[in-house]
Amino acid sequence: MKEQLGVLCVYFLCLYGSLSSGAAVNGDPQVLKNSKLDKQDVLLSLNVPVSGNSYQKVWQTFGVQNRVERDAFLTESFPTGFKWATSSESFKVEGAWKAGGKGESIWDHFGHERLAYGNQTADLACDSYNKVDYDLYHLRGLQVNTYQFSISWARIFPSGLRGSQSEKGALYYDKLINALIESGIEPVVTLYHWDLPQALQVNGGWKNTAIIEAFKDYADFCFSRFGDRVKTWNTFSSPWVESYAGYGTGEHAPSIKDYAVSSYQVTHNMLKSHAEAWHVYNDKYRSTQGGKVGIALNSDWVEPDSSKAEDIAAADLYLQFMLGWFAHPIFVNGDYPETLKAQVEKKRSDCTGSVPAVLPVFSSAESQRIKGSADFFGLNHYTSRLVRFSNGECAASPQGVGDFHAHVDPSWPSTASDYIYSVPWGLRRLLNYISKEYLNVKKVPIYITGNGMPTEYSGDSLNDTSRIEYMKSYINEALKAIITDEVDVQRFTVQSLMDGFEGKQGYSQRFGLHYVNFEVPDRPRLPKQSAYFYNQLIKKNGFGSLKSKVFKGVEMPLTHRSAGLPASEVPAKSKVVFEKFSRQSKFERSIYHYGSFPQGFSWGVSTSAYQIEGGWNADGKGPSVWDVYTHTPGSVAGDANGDVACDSYNRLDEDLYMLRAMEVKSYRFSLSWSRIFPNGNRSSLNQKGVDYYNRLIDGLLESKITPMVTLYHWDLPQALQDIGGWENVQLIDIFNDYSDFCFATFGDRVKFWMTFNQPHTIAWSGYGIGEIPPNVKQPGTAPYRVAHNLIKAHAEAYHTYNDKYRNSQRGLVSIALNADWVEPRDVNDIREVATADRALQFQLGWFAHPIFKNGDYPEIMKWQVANKSDLLELPQSRLPSFTEEEKKFIKGTADMFCINHYTTKIGSHSTAPFDPPSYESDWDVSLAEEASSPGTAYMYQRAVSWGLRRLLNWIREEYGDPDIYITENGVPTPYPTTWDDIERMFYYKTYVDEALKASQVDGVKVKGYVATTLMDSLEWRNGYNFRFGLHQVDFSNPNRPRSPKFSAILYHNIMKDNGFPNNLEEKIYGHFPKDFIWSSATAAYQIEGAWTGDGKGLSIWDTFCHTPGKIRNHDTGDLACDSYNRIEDDIKILKHLKVSHYRLSVSWPRVLPDGTTKHINEAGINYYQRVLDALLAANIEPCVTLYHWDLPQALEDIGGWENETVVDRFKEYSDLMFSRLGPKVKVWITINEPFNVAYIGYGQGGMAPGISDRPGTLPYIVAHNLIKAHAEAWHVYNDKYRAQQKGIISISVNSDWTEPRNPYKQEDIDAAERVLQFFIGWFAHPIFKGDYPELMRTIIRERSLASGLPKSRLPEFTPEEIKRINGTYDYFGFNHYTSVLAFNVDHGNNVHYEADKGAAQMSDRTWLEAGSDWLRVAPFGFRRILRFIKEEYGNPPLLVTENGVSERGPVDLNDTHRIYYYDKYINEALKAYLLDGVNLIGYTAWSMMDNLEWGAGYTETFGLFYVNRSDPALPRVPKASASFYVNMIKCNGFPDPALGPHECLNPDTGETTTKPTTTTTVKPQTGRTTTKPTTTTTVKPQTGGTTTKPTTTTTVKPQTGGTTKPPTTVTTITTVKPETGATSEPVTETGVWFLGMKLSAAAAEAGLNTTFALLVVAVVGVLGLSLLVFKTLKKSKKKQDKDSIHLEKRF
Repeated sequence: MKEQLGVLCVYFLCLYGSLSSGAAVNGDPQVLKNSKLDKQDVLLSLNVPVSGNSYQKVWQTFGVQNRVERDAFLTESFPTGFKWATSSESFKVEGAWKAGGKGESIWDHFGHERLAYGNQTADLACDSYNKVDYDLYHLRGLQVNTYQFSISWARIFPSGLRGSQSEKGALYYDKLINALIESGIEPVVTLYHWDLPQALQVNGGWKNTAIIEAFKDYADFCFSRFGDRVKTWNTFSSPWVESYAGYGTGEHAPSIKDYAVSSYQVTHNMLKSHAEAWHVYNDKYRSTQGGKVGIALNSDWVEPDSSKAEDIAAADLYLQFMLGWFAHPIFVNGDYPETLKAQVEKKRSDCTGSVPAVLPVFSSAESQRIKGSADFFGLNHYTSRLVRFSNGECAASPQGVGDFHAHVDPSWPSTASDYIYSVPWGLRRLLNYISKEYLNVKKVPIYITGNGMPTEYSGDSLNDTSRIEYMKSYINEALKAIITDEVDVQRFTVQSLMDGFEGKQGYSQRFGLHYVNFEVPDRPRLPKQSAYFYNQLIKKNGFGSLKSKVFKGVEMPLTHRSAGLPASEVPAKSKVVFEKFSRQSKFERSIYHYGSFPQGFSWGVSTSAYQIEGGWNADGKGPSVWDVYTHTPGSVAGDANGDVACDSYNRLDEDLYMLRAMEVKSYRFSLSWSRIFPNGNRSSLNQKGVDYYNRLIDGLLESKITPMVTLYHWDLPQALQDIGGWENVQLIDIFNDYSDFCFATFGDRVKFWMTFNQPHTIAWSGYGIGEIPPNVKQPGTAPYRVAHNLIKAHAEAYHTYNDKYRNSQRGLVSIALNADWVEPRDVNDIREVATADRALQFQLGWFAHPIFKNGDYPEIMKWQVANKSDLLELPQSRLPSFTEEEKKFIKGTADMFCINHYTTKIGSHSTAPFDPPSYESDWDVSLAEEASSPGTAYMYQRAVSWGLRRLLNWIREEYGDPDIYITENGVPTPYPTTWDDIERMFYYKTYVDEALKASQVDGVKVKGYVATTLMDSLEWRNGYNFRFGLHQVDFSNPNRPRSPKFSAILYHNIMKDNGFPNNLEEKIYGHFPKDFIWSSATAAYQIEGAWTGDGKGLSIWDTFCHTPGKIRNHDTGDLACDSYNRIEDDIKILKHLKVSHYRLSVSWPRVLPDGTTKHINEAGINYYQRVLDALLAANIEPCVTLYHWDLPQALEDIGGWENETVVDRFKEYSDLMFSRLGPKVKVWITINEPFNVAYIGYGQGGMAPGISDRPGTLPYIVAHNLIKAHAEAWHVYNDKYRAQQKGIISISVNSDWTEPRNPYKQEDIDAAERVLQFFIGWFAHPIFKGDYPELMRTIIRERSLASGLPKSRLPEFTPEEIKRINGTYDYFGFNHYTSVLAFNVDHGNNVHYEADKGAAQMSDRTWLEAGSDWLRVAPFGFRRILRFIKEEYGNPPLLVTENGVSERGPVDLNDTHRIYYYDKYINEALKAYLLDGVNLIGYTAWSMMDNLEWGAGYTETFGLFYVNRSDPALPRVPKASASFYVNMIKCNGFPDPALGPHECLNPDTGETTTKPTTTTTVKPQTGRTTTKPTTTTTVKPQTGGTTTKPTTTTTVKPQTGGTTKPPTTVTTITTVKPETGATSEPVTETGVWFLGMKLSAAAAEAGLNTTFALLVVAVVGVLGLSLLVFKTLKKSKKKQDKDSIHLEKRF
C-alpha cells in the first residue's frame, strides 16, 4: 500500500507540473488501421468472468485483451440525440481582463507576476469578450449542438462577493448565452474553472472556509440570472488540478506549495461549495428551470505495471487519490474513499515527527449534504499512466503519501506536452470503472466534459493530423463504451474550440480546433483540419456509413413572367426616376433608413468556378480560355493564375463550413463548363466533375442553403474557343446542350438558374477591347455579334428548361446582367437626362430590352449604331437584327431580373468619333466618376451607394416591375488588407440600406441580395492584388486557410436581422424638467465686430485673422455680425426664440485692452452691462463665458497661456467681471473648450495663436495653466461673490463621443477609451476627480522616459494644487457636436499629443455629413457621452452649453438638415434624462445666428438665423430651424402625438418683434400642420407599403400667427412611427428652381412678377391673332380634331 501511494504522488508531481490539461493517445497506428472488428467480435472478446472491487473487475475484463482486440475500430453510430460539444474556459479565451469593471483573477495575477511561459499573460487572450459573434461563427461552422464554457467569477463579482456585482460582466454572458440559443446551440456553463477572484485569494482563497458561502452566493446569482436559458451546469471543472497544482506543487495559480495541509483543505472546501451550490439549485430553481447540476472531474486511467497484486492495488489507490478524492463523497457516501483515509491515517501514525498529510473530516450533516449532489458525472480525461508500488516513506509530498510510482510506456505516442501521451483505450476502461464504482448508488449519465491534446506552436499549425488521429481513436473508445459495454455516456466534448492561454505554458501549447494568431491584435481564428474532421464526425453522428439522403431543392414557383413589353421610348418613360431622385439634396439621399426586408428575403454570397476552384487539370477537367490566358506570361498581375486558387475543388467541406457559419440562405456559384464537358461537348462528359458539383449541391441543401447556379461565368472551354468562341453561331446549340445536361443532372435540386453572368463583359471586354479572354480587339463589330449569339443562346436554354423541366422541377431561369447607374450631369437639361438614359440602354438595355421587353434592342441603340454605320457608308448597321421569329422567341425569357451592380457614373452628352467604329463611341456619352463619393481600391469604382436605389427603381419602371435579385455587389480592398476591412463594412452598410429603401420606401420588388464574394479569390486580370472576399484566404499557405473578416460578421448580422430594424435613434416622447434651461449661444469674437472700437485691445484672433492664409477667404471678425452696435437686433431674435437663457462671452481685450487690470476700458464694460440689462428686461437670463479663445494679444506677447503668470491675470480679470457684471449674471463659465485652446491653438496651430513647434510639450503646459486659471476663478467667485450673487460657475469642456472602429477588437476598444480620456478626461478629471486620468499620466510618463527624458512631459499637480482644483465646479458644462470611430495607431518614437494618444479617428460613412469636415451627424453618441459623464464623474448637474450643426454653400432658409439634427440630438438628450437618469439641467443650441466660424471664416454657418452679409444692415433672418427650436422650447420636449394635439403647438399671436419674414415651420414629431395641409408619405415598414395622409407645414409671419401665401419653398418631413422605428424617406425641396435656375425665394418672386408682366403682353397678342384664324379653324374642325389626337400621341 505504501508503494502504491508513493507511485501516485510521483505521478501527481510530474504529470501536472506542466499545467497542461490535455492529453493525446494513440494505439499502434498500423494495428488500429488494420484491425476493424464488428460489435459482436468485441462482445465475444470480453466474455470473461470478473470478480473483486470495481477496479479489479475492470482490469480483469480488459487486461486480458490482446492488441487487436483492444484497438479494434467500431464502425457504428452514436445513439440518436447524442450531444456533440466543444469547450473553452474564461481565463484562457476571454481577455478583457479589466473591462467593464472586472476584478483581477488569480490567473491574471499569475501572468502579471511573469510566471507564465515567455512572460505571457491572458490580458487579451483570444479577445472572446469582444468576439462573441466570431466564436458563434465557428461554432455554427462546426455544427456542434452544445458549447461548454466557464463564467469568470471575477467578471461577475470583481471582489468575489455579491456586493461588487458588475452588470457589464453579466451582460456579456447574457449576450453569449442568447447568441448560442439563437444559433441552436445548447449552452453548458461551468461556474468555476480555476480563475478565483484575486480579492478572495488575498484572504486565503479556497483554504478559507468563508469561501463556501461566497461560492454559494455566486452560484445563486448565476442560476438566477442565466438559469432560464442554461439547463446544464458544472459547478467545478477539474478541481483536482487546482487542489494539487495550485495549492500543492505551486506551479498552478495561486502558486501555493503546501502538500500536507492546503491541498486537502482546498478539496474539502470545494466539495462543500459544490454541494451548497447543488442544493441552492435543487431547492430554489429546479422546479421552474428544469436543469441539471453536476461536476466535471478529471482523471487519468491507470494500469498496473505488472500483474503483481501490489501493483494492481497501487493502480486502484491511484484512482482513489485522483478521482475518488472528489467522486466518492459526491457519488457514493458523502465521504472520502476508505482506502484513501486509511492510507493518510497510516502515514500519520507512521510519521510522528512530521505529518505528511492532514485530511479534514466531514461531519455527519456535511456528508449527508454532499452525498448525491450531482445530476450527472462530468469527466475530463486526456491520458493514462502505468503504476507500480513504491514506498514513499514520510516525505510530505504526493509520493510520500501515496506509496506508488507512475510512469508511461515509451511506445505510447507523445504530444506537445512532455507528460501527456495518447492512450485511447484508457478512456473506455475509465468509463467502465466510473460506471461500476460511482453510479450504483445514484444512476446518473456520464458527460465527457473534456478531451483533447496539445500541439506545439510551430510547424504546420493547421494540418493537425495528430489531433485528428487522437480524436478519432478516443471518440471511438467512447463509442465502444456506449454500444458494447452499455455505459450511459450522453455527451462528448472536444477541448477546445480554439487555442488559448494554457496556464503556465502560455500560448506555447495549442489545444484548439481553431488556430488563433496571437501575434496580431485581430486574433483571427482559422479552422484546423481537425475542425473539419470533427464536423464530419458530428454530421455522421459517429463512424457509421453516412446514410444516403435524397435532397430536394425548395421549389420556386413562377410568380411573374412578362409576355413582352413595348419598346422603350426615347428617352424612356423610366426617366421619371431622374425626376424623382436627381433633385434630392445630399442630406435627403443620405438619410439612413431603418427597417426590414420582406419575409423570405434571399440573402446570399457568391463565387465563380475559375476564381476559387483550382484543380485546373484535375480528374479529367479540360482547359478553359482562362487557363490558357493566365498561363501566358504577362497576362495577369504577378503572373497569377487559377491553377490552385482557393483550392475549393479539394476543400468543399471548408467552403460549406463558411457558408453554414454565416447562415446564408443562398449561395451563388458557377459551373465550370470544361470540368463537366472538357471539350465543351456532351461526348466528353467528365463524371468526376459532375460528382464534385453533386457533392456541393447536396452539401448546400443539407445545410438548408439554396444553390443559385450560373451556367456560364466566362470560362469557355478552350476547345470551343478554338472554333471561334462566341462569334461562332454553333455555340448557341452547343451551349443549349450543355444547359440541357445541367438542368437534367442538377435540376432536381437546383431551382435558381442563371444562364450567363454579365454578358456585357463577355462581349465588350472579351471581344471588344480584349482585356479578358479570348482577347479579341474588334470594338466596332465583334461585341455586337457576340452579344447577339449570347442572347439567342440564353433564349434557347430558357426554352429548353421551360419546355422540358419546369413542370417537374419548378425552378426559375434568368440571366445575370450588370449595370452602373448613370446620373445625368444636369437633371434640368433634357439632353443630359436623355444622355443618362441612353447610357443605361446601351449598357443594360443591350441585353435586358430583348429579354424583358420586345425581343429586340432598344430603339435608341439601334438608331445610334445605324446612324454611325451610315456615316461609315456601311451597307447595313453594325448592330445585327433579330428576325420576327427570333424576337418572339427571345422576349420574356427570364423569370426574374438578376442585376450585378458596383458603382455609379456621371453622364454627359458628347459627340464621339464614328471612325474607327466602336461600341463605346456609339453611345455618344462621356462618363465621369461621382467625385464626392469615397474611392475604392479599384480605380474608377467609387462607392456611390445611392445609385443602387435609383437603378432598382429604373429597372422597375423600365421592365414592368419584375422580381429583382441583386446577384453581385461588393467592393475590393487592396492586398495586404486582411481581417479589418472597414471599407467593405461601410460599403455593405450603405449599399444594402439603399436596397432596403428601394424595397420598403419605393415598393421595388427586391427579392434577394448577394454579397460578392464569399472569400478572396483570383480577381481575373488583377490576380490576387485585390480582394473582394468576406473571408480572408492566405494564398501563401498550401492549406489555403479561410478566416472571417470584419465584413463577414457584419454581413451575418445584417442577414440575421433581415436588414436594419434597430434604430438607435428611435424617438421617444416626454418632457424635460419644468425649470429646464433652454438657451442659444454666441461668442464675442464671432459676432461683435468693432475690433478696435471704443478702446478695445487686440486679441490673438484679431492677429490670427489678419495673418494671410490663416482664415478661409481671408475673412476676419472686424465686423462679424456687428453685435457691438446691434444689441436690439440680437435681443429681438432671442425673444423670437423664446429662450430662457442666452450664452454669450466677454471679450477680455475689450474690457482689459492689455489683459491686466492696470487699464480698464469702461466702454467695454458698459457694452456688456447694456447687453445684460437688455436680456434681463426681455426675461432672458444671461450665461456668461469669461474666456472664449480671444486672449489679449498683449498677454500672448509675453507667452500667453504658456506663461504661468496668465493664471493670475485671468484670476484678476475674472474678479473684475464678477464685481462689475456679477449682480446681473447667475450662470458663469470660466473657459470654453480648453482642449481647443491647448491642442488646436498651441499644438496643431490651426487656431489662434497658431503655434505648432512644440506639439509634445506645449499643449500640456497650456492645459495645465488653463486648469489652474479656471480653479482660481472658481475660488474667487466662491469666496467673494457666491453668497451675495447666488450664481453658479463651472467650465465648459468639449468632447466627441468615441466608438471603436471595430467593436470586436480590443485594440480599437482601448483606442476609443484613450481618445475619451485624452479629450474630455484631460480637463474634466482634474476638476471633477483631482488629477489627470491615470491612463493619460501612465502613457505620457512611459513614453517620455522611453525617449530619454528624466520625467514626464505631462506636468504634475502638487498635492496642494490637486486639492485646490478638485471640485471647482457647480455643474458640468459640456459642448458636443459629433462622434468618431477610433482605432489604434502606433506613431513610433514621435513626440506629440497624437502619438501619446496612440489613436486616430474617422467617421462612419453612414453618418450624415454636415457643412464642416469634422462634423458628422451621429445622435446616438450624444446620449452615450452624457451617460458616460454621469458614470465617470458622479452624475453632476449637466448643462449642455453648445450643440449644433453646420452648413456650407448657398444659403437655404429651409434648413431641414438642421431641424433633423436638433430633433435627433435633443431627443437623445431626453433619453439620457428620462431613461438613463442623467442630471441634465439645460440645453444650448449653437448658434443663435450665422457668424465667423473661426478658421472657416463665413463659409460654414451654424446659425438658427441667417445673417445677410451682403446687406449693410446685416439683417438676421430666421431659418426654418428657428421655428422648430421655438416649438421645442414651448413644448419643453416632445409631446406624444398619440395623446392628441398639445397646447404648446398652438401658434402664437401678437406683434412681430422682427422684420416680417416668411418661414416654414416644421413639426416632425407630430406630422401635423396648423394651416394648409400638404401630403407626406408615411412608411409602414411591416408591410413595405406606403400610405399618404395630411401633414402640416405652417407659413407664418413671425409672432403674428397669420399665414401668408403658399411658400415657394416647402418642407415635407417624414412621419416617424415610433413603434416600428422605421423612417420614411424625407423628400425636401431646398431652394427654388425657376426656369432651370436655382434662385432664392425673393429672386424667384421677382422673376415670377416679370414673367407675369410679359405674359400679359403675350396674351393680348395671342387674342388678336386668335381673331384672325378663328374662321379658318372653324371650317377645318374635323381635320383639326385628328391632328390634335396625333399631336397628343407624339407628345
